[in-house]
Amino acid sequence: MSGAELPRLDCDVHIEAAVPQVWELVTDIRLPARFSPELQRVAWLDDAERPAVGARFEGHNRHHTGAEWRTVSHVVELVEHRAFAWAVLDEDGLFGEPARHPEQALAHWRFELAPDGDGTRLRQTAALGPGRSGLTLIVERSPEHRDQILSGRQEEWLAGMGSTLRGIKDLAERSR
Repeated sequence: MSGAELPRLDCDVHIEAAVPQVWELVTDIRLPARFSPELQRVAWLDDAERPAVGARFEGHNRHHTGAEWRTVSHVVELVEHRAFAWAVLDEDGLFGEPARHPEQALAHWRFELAPDGDGTRLRQTAALGPGRSGLTLIVERSPEHRDQILSGRQEEWLAGMGSTLRGIKDLAERSR
C-alpha cells in the first residue's frame, strides 16, 4: 500500500469542560483502554510517568477475531493544552522487520484540543503507516479484497475513536 492509499481518520466531539481539564484526561495514556474495544492495557516504559516527547509506552491489543499483539509507542508531539501525538511501532517484529523509530510507525495517533465556546473541541486522528502492520499482512494475503479490508478496518477505528471520545467527554463533564 502506498502512502496515498493509507487510511487517515478524524473524529471529534465538543466537551462542556475547560481545555486544561480535558488535557489532563487525554494525556493519561491508560485512559483509552477503558473505552476502546481493542486496546486492553497501556503502561509507560523507561521509568516515564507522564508524556514527554521521546517517552515510550507499550500497548496491549486484542481484536475481536482473537488476534493479540503488543506495540511500543513513542510520543512525537506534546504541546500543552493543544496536541498530544504518538507513533505506534512494531518493536517485536510481529508484522515484519522490527520497527524501532517513529518514521517506521505502523500508525500515528493524535489528540488535538481547542477552545470551543465555553468548552473544548477534542479531535482524535489516526493514520495508518508508513510501516507494516497487521492490516498490511491481511491485504497482502487477499489483495483482491483490499478495499473491503481497508473499509472494515476504518469502521473499527472510527467506532473505537468514537467510544474513546464519548468516554473522555463523559468523564470531563461529570467532574466539572
